[in-house]
Amino acid sequence: MVEISYVKRSVITAVCIGLCVVLPMAFHAIPNGGRLFSPMHIPVLLAGLICGWSFGLLCGLAGPLLSTLITGMPPVAYLPPMLVELAVYGLVSGLIFALVRTKKLYADLYISLVAALLAGRIVAGAAIALIFSAGSYSLAAWTAGYLVGTWPGIVVQLVLIPALVSALMKAKLIPERYSALPGE
Repeated sequence: MVEISYVKRSVITAVCIGLCVVLPMAFHAIPNGGRLFSPMHIPVLLAGLICGWSFGLLCGLAGPLLSTLITGMPPVAYLPPMLVELAVYGLVSGLIFALVRTKKLYADLYISLVAALLAGRIVAGAAIALIFSAGSYSLAAWTAGYLVGTWPGIVVQLVLIPALVSALMKAKLIPERYSALPGE
């Protein structure tokens, strides 16, 4: 597999950080759209999958911070757990995608996405329970906030992100993960 240059990964990550500011603004036009669809998660997961764990981690930290500074979304009160959640998304999606090699692109993408989505939600919930709202955060609140209330976003992420990564590979904008052998 051909590696993406550091410069190209930096540019892609910068675009993803920009999308962390722009996408939520568009989704907030829909009542409760930001909470339902979690639009900021998409570019962070893409950065991790395409550019690797370190760039995904950077996007997960810089994206929500920059969005808060520019647009006020997410509000400062929600920023710390969101920074934790998105940083874990970028980190884990990039790590798992680098480690998993099933010889099937979509299997690799889904394994990486599901692992990242679970890890981010679990770590953010633990951070809220142990640090940000110690003693007043329950499993029921976590389930409502991270699973029940965000299921449309989870579906969108699981449908859209693998399709985007595959399309970028087919368009040769990023290297293909598994090149077809001659004669196949």
